Formats: sequence, structure tokens, C-alpha cells
Amino acid sequence: MLKAHTEVSQLEPQAIWKFFDQICAIPHPSKHEEALAGFIVEWAESKGLAVRRDEVGNVFIKKPATAGMENRKPVVLQAHIDMVPQKNDDTAHDFVTDPIKPFVDDGWVTATGTTLGADNGIGMASCLAVLDADDIKHGPLEVLLTVDEEAGMSGAFGLQSGWLDGEILLNTDSEQEGEIYMGCAGGVDASMTLPLEREAIPAHHQVFELSLKGLRGGHSGVDIHTGRANANKLLARFLKHHIADFDFKLIDIRGGSLRNAIPREAYAMVSFDSSKVDQFQSLVEQYETTVKQELSAIESGITFALNTIDNHHLALTTKSQSKVLALLNACPNGVIRMSDDIKGVVETSLNMGVISTSEKNLEVLCLIRSLIDSGRSDVEGMLRSLAELSAADIEFSGAYPGWKPDPNSQVLAIFRDMYESIYGEKPHIMVIHAGLECGLFKEPYPNMDMISFGPTIKFPHSPEEKVEIASVGLYWQQMKGILENIPEKSV
Repeated sequence: MLKAHTEVSQLEPQAIWKFFDQICAIPHPSKHEEALAGFIVEWAESKGLAVRRDEVGNVFIKKPATAGMENRKPVVLQAHIDMVPQKNDDTAHDFVTDPIKPFVDDGWVTATGTTLGADNGIGMASCLAVLDADDIKHGPLEVLLTVDEEAGMSGAFGLQSGWLDGEILLNTDSEQEGEIYMGCAGGVDASMTLPLEREAIPAHHQVFELSLKGLRGGHSGVDIHTGRANANKLLARFLKHHIADFDFKLIDIRGGSLRNAIPREAYAMVSFDSSKVDQFQSLVEQYETTVKQELSAIESGITFALNTIDNHHLALTTKSQSKVLALLNACPNGVIRMSDDIKGVVETSLNMGVISTSEKNLEVLCLIRSLIDSGRSDVEGMLRSLAELSAADIEFSGAYPGWKPDPNSQVLAIFRDMYESIYGEKPHIMVIHAGLECGLFKEPYPNMDMISFGPTIKFPHSPEEKVEIASVGLYWQQMKGILENIPEKSV
């Protein structure tokens, strides 16, 4: 049933890479995982494994213990099926119908102009590899593959008690080999809607599009502290700064595509007196130079361009235009506070992920993350105040809890000792600012002992995403080691 599609399938450990190659060949962006889920179910049935699905679409597969391991604590291996769909502006790719095209590049696997889906495809591939293997010692085993993790965690939200028998859960959604995660941030979506008024474009105006592109983007959790620029914020800054001294009309503004990805591109449609094109072009060039200098250590590919376009839409009124630019320019973004308890870890952050304009409304979609509930509430209060000042409506939805660290975790201690015995050094025990599903799993399974680990994945949620080949081998070694060292059931 498995078919090799690329050179990636021949990498070592082939047990993982052959599955990852197949995963890349089957489109599986968030909300469109059914083809891949169906493939996995069919494959499990062909292996004689017990497989079922719940009402929300999560996939459950069970495998009996290997000989002599029947009395070990049952383990759940967990990954999510979906991937983040992001592509470069010049890449022709339909994530719903087109396969990902992975290739090997100097010790890494990456994709051609799109996200790779190593988040969480490598973890999912490792779960399938364990199910497929005949030479790995393990106790009673379950695999849980959730749907829609990247776009709302509906699979984790929908997980019901009674479906899992495991006492230990190994989440495979971490992105740095050598780090074990014992906790994560919670989050909530914030949506602001600002009503707009429009009027005719002045007869002497010409219409142009401003395009700000070439930013690196990335994961709004794990990359939020790196200083990567937000295209929405950069464009709003330019427009707000020049609204007073240049008589332009704003027609449309849009940027970003996902609330959990740092926006890489943003666009605005504006009109102004055709006699002032050279003056405005000069401002655009000056601003491009400014932000390149400011961000030279982080963003090397920024482009800011002005192009003539045809347009038959109405412009915003002066009042609406002022409100839009004030709201976007004032909206907080990035790291709000670093943790006092965990050195180097972000406590609270906000990503202004998506802005869009319709005829009647401006829509702004943000994702708030925090390790503590009070931090999340604080940022919610900031956005409520901003909405109140702007006369915008605001809604919060999709709130998910953080995963509270358990320093007495038995499986954490087992993994730490196993890691040290293999490599001669202790792993880094961490709390991650990204949202993992573990916090949600704790609600139907409050006594389940959990950790998260994985190989090294750089720049997830962006077309630069790549996974280190050598780290996948180390991760596989760790996966086999922890399964062999799971303790016996309590008497």
C-alpha cells in the first residue's frame, strides 16, 4: 500500500521516512484531513490492527503488547493529522488537491515553496512506524491522531472520556530534539469587527496597490520572541504615519492568512492625486530602506512596492479611514511579557494574524497565548479597550487551556534517565509557548501522565519549514527507548 514518491522515502530511519513521504503525497491541510485519515484507517485495517473513529473524526488505533511486556502501563502515542497551509506568493499550489513536494537540502528536508508539514507529519509518521514495527518492545499501545489541531483544536476539544485506556501519553508535536516539554501555553482567538463607511474616490485620484512582502513569517508561538516582523503591523505603521501629510484614500487593506502564523505579506489599495505619484513612490522607497535597516539581523527579503491597478470600488470615508489605521497601528503585537518562573520562555503574547476588508467591515483576527490565565485575561482587556475606543465589536472564541507542568511526572523522570543513559547528558526540560493538545486531553483524562518530545523542526507555519534529518534518527532512538522503559502497572 505504501508507495515511494521522493528521495525522502529512502532516508534513515526508513521506518519513519517512508510514512512521512506518503503523508506528503496526500493533501491534508486543516479542515481537509479526510483523505489522509482514510488512508491511515485502510492501512491499519490491512495490518489487522483495531481502528475506529469518533464523532469529530479523530483516529484511534490499538496494538497489543509485545511478548513479555503485557504488564506494562498502557501508552498513548499522539499526533495531529492536519498541517498548516502556507506558500510563497510566487508558488502555484492548491493545498486541498496538490501534494507537498519534499526534498533533501544539506542535512534537512524541506518543501518546494510551501510549508512542509513536518509539524506534525513527522510525529504522525513515527506513530505509524511503531504500529508497523515487529522489532520494538512495548506494552499495550494506543495511537491517537487528532484532526484540526492547527485551526482550532476541534479534535482535541471533541475527545471524550472512555476512548483511551492509556495511563501515559507521549505527544510528538515538539520541535527541538533534546528538549522535553512538560507544559504549554493556553490561548484564545480574538476577532474585532469595525463597521466602515464609504464614499466615491475623488475624480482626480489614481488607484494603486501597496504590497509589503518577503518577510519570514513563522509560528506565532515558538517564533514570536525572535523579532520576526509582522507584515500587517509594518503596513499599518506606514499608512498611519503618512495619513496626516499625504492626502490619500484607503480602499482596502488585507494581510496574513492564519491567526497562528506571523503574517509574511500585507496589501493596501489606496488612491491619491496622480500628480503626486513620484512623491508617494519616494515615501515607499524610504520606508523600505528604514525597515530593512531596523530588521537587518532578522528580515533580509523585505520588499515594499507601489503598483498601478484598476479599481471600481468606493474609498473609506475620512472618519472610517482614521479609525482603521488607528486601530491597526495601536493593536498590541508580539511578546507581551516573558515568564518570571521559566527563564527564556514567553509568558504572554499576541499575534495580529489576519486583517481583511469587506465593503462594510474591517475584520482583525488575533491569537492570544499565555502560560497563565491572568496573562491571557490582561491581553483580552487590552483588546476590549482598543475595540471600545475604536467603536469596534470584539468576540473571543476557541479558548483552550494551558498544560500545567507536573514536576513529579513519572514518565518525565523515566525519559530523562533514559536520555542520559543513551547520550551521557540530560535533556532540557521545558515549557513551550506554543499550544499543544495536552492541556485539553487533561480534561477527559485528568490522571494521564504526559510529556511531549520530537525532532528539530525549524520555521514551522512558514514556507521555510524544515526538519533536521539527523534529529529524526535521534528522536526515533528515543521513541524506542522510552517504550521499552515504560514501568509495570501499579498493583
